Amino acid sequence: MIRPVLCYLFGLVFGAGMTISGMINPSKVLNFFDVTGTWDPSLAFVMGGALLVTATGYWLARKRGAPLFDRSFHLPLARVVDFPLVIGAAVFGIGWGIAGFCPGSAIAALGLGRGEPIIFVSAMVVGLLGGSLLRAALHSESPAPEEKISS
Repeated sequence: MIRPVLCYLFGLVFGAGMTISGMINPSKVLNFFDVTGTWDPSLAFVMGGALLVTATGYWLARKRGAPLFDRSFHLPLARVVDFPLVIGAAVFGIGWGIAGFCPGSAIAALGLGRGEPIIFVSAMVVGLLGGSLLRAALHSESPAPEEKISS
């Protein structure tokens, strides 16, 4: 029972942080990319703070044997920069640059009741499902041809 409550609280803190920092406002993000116009460098500080928190979290995770509410940490094991990673990062960057939302900020912005985050999150869900189906289709093994029995 405590795990769902903690997940809710952590999500609430994340959403509050996104809201307080202004990252649920797409124009704030888009202004960061507009280096020749209305450039707003505050996103760099938000990203820097997130890197510090993440680095601290990884450091603490490596010092502990296991988390409080699970048997082991679920840390990424991949160390290879491969094609799916590059394509995924490119799609993320393009979407972020066009819409001004990343997945976390869009979910937090759903609470505003505005159309833009609803459209973005809907498109994100469709893209995730489509990507999963495409990946499964590309990685599925083709079934062995049936043997014909001649009489």
